[in-house]
Amino acid sequence: MTRLLPRPDEPDLLATVRLADAVRPSAEPLLYDALWRRHSSRFPFSDRQVPASVLAELAAAARAEGAVLDLARPAEADRLLRLTREAERRNTADADRAVESRRWVHPPNGEALGMPPETIGPQDSLDRVPMRDFGAHRHPMVLAARPFERRPTLAVLSTRHDRRTDWLRAGEALERVLLVATAHGVRTSLLHQALEWPDLRAQLVDGRCTHAQTILRLGYGPQGPPSPRRTVRQVLAESGRTESAP
Repeated sequence: MTRLLPRPDEPDLLATVRLADAVRPSAEPLLYDALWRRHSSRFPFSDRQVPASVLAELAAAARAEGAVLDLARPAEADRLLRLTREAERRNTADADRAVESRRWVHPPNGEALGMPPETIGPQDSLDRVPMRDFGAHRHPMVLAARPFERRPTLAVLSTRHDRRTDWLRAGEALERVLLVATAHGVRTSLLHQALEWPDLRAQLVDGRCTHAQTILRLGYGPQGPPSPRRTVRQVLAESGRTESAP
């Protein structure tokens, strides 16, 4: 049993876990096995559609963790892509954000921050899917360009409220959705650019009484290469530098 933010006087304690009695076996795929195979894929997907039964399972996985996963119909997907494209344009035009993006790939001190160049993936040559430009320059000799799927399958993960507990629920829901997708052989990537701009984020749910937490791109294609994770020491060191910056 998991309890989120159990002690208000200890804000850094995000959750406690208590062992409980055994439960009935779940009808879901074996998610533990999927842990070792799940990687984001920023590469083009095929035009093969994800079956409705799998999409329903993904929505159920989000509900099990207190979140909502809404599949975008074609017109809605086009609107989400426009918002994401605008957010990516702002990110690239903003000098501070462009420098931050480049640091993820080519940090000034030579220490990788978790985004090896081979994991970035190409840009969409036809600009159908606005991929994150971690190089922040779109130079054709640096970032390869390929045609992406004609009709990307997108889904919005949202929560009813936007409190700290909802952020944690969104993370738990995202984890379960990604693992269920992996168990079914569905590739995933995140289009999170619009989440970084409050005015664009508010438009992602189009008047619904929920708060968007991320956009998922779903489909079939090459498996993304694993990206080395930073150690706890590196994460804490980077957090300390961020908090001390003026």
